[in-house]
Amino acid sequence: MGIIGTIKEEINTVLERDPAAKSKLEILLCYPGLHAMIIYRAAHWLWIRKFFLLGRMLSHLGRFLTGIEIHPGATIGKRFFIDHGMGVVIGETAEVGNDVTIYQGVTLGGVSLEKKKRHPTIEDNVIIGSGAKVLGSFTVHKNAKIGSNSVVVKEVPEDGTVVGIPGKIVTNGKEPSAKFDHNLLPDPVARTITDMATRMCHMESEINSLKKKLEKYENNN
Repeated sequence: MGIIGTIKEEINTVLERDPAAKSKLEILLCYPGLHAMIIYRAAHWLWIRKFFLLGRMLSHLGRFLTGIEIHPGATIGKRFFIDHGMGVVIGETAEVGNDVTIYQGVTLGGVSLEKKKRHPTIEDNVIIGSGAKVLGSFTVHKNAKIGSNSVVVKEVPEDGTVVGIPGKIVTNGKEPSAKFDHNLLPDPVARTITDMATRMCHMESEINSLKKKLEKYENNN
């Protein structure tokens, strides 16, 4: 598929995934995520042909124009959708599969200073919510979902949903929140606190029961 075909495919992807999109012309002219991907494709073409400086310069221009920073060394598949996009950062050794959606403020970052694969691998059909940070050289497997502002530092299984800091797996893909409705995503911290409070109530009840038995025993003696 040539560059024109790729652009058409990514415009259609925006139409499918963004209910605010009204027309293909609006997407072509007004969607920074699409502009960033067009620039990335050109910069990546230069990068893999070892025109490293030109690739970096072009990606830097894309960052200036769109607020989205995609290193030309990153590998990104088809139908990649960046919604809004401001503040998105995708590192040099990141690998992104097909049909992935990410929102503004997402970072696919590295935590190592060594010259090796430092950034995550994002497999097909993954959704990453606003402000999420995915840091390290692990894999986020197919159909996984990462909640807004989560910090993910280890592997995410297929169909899993992750929320929190650090990210915790809260669904296995079969629960209602697997649809990625943020109002349905469970809060693992709140759940732990609730469990502790419930346990404390049971313990208090048991202590009161023992106190009564002890008082009855003392009164009988």
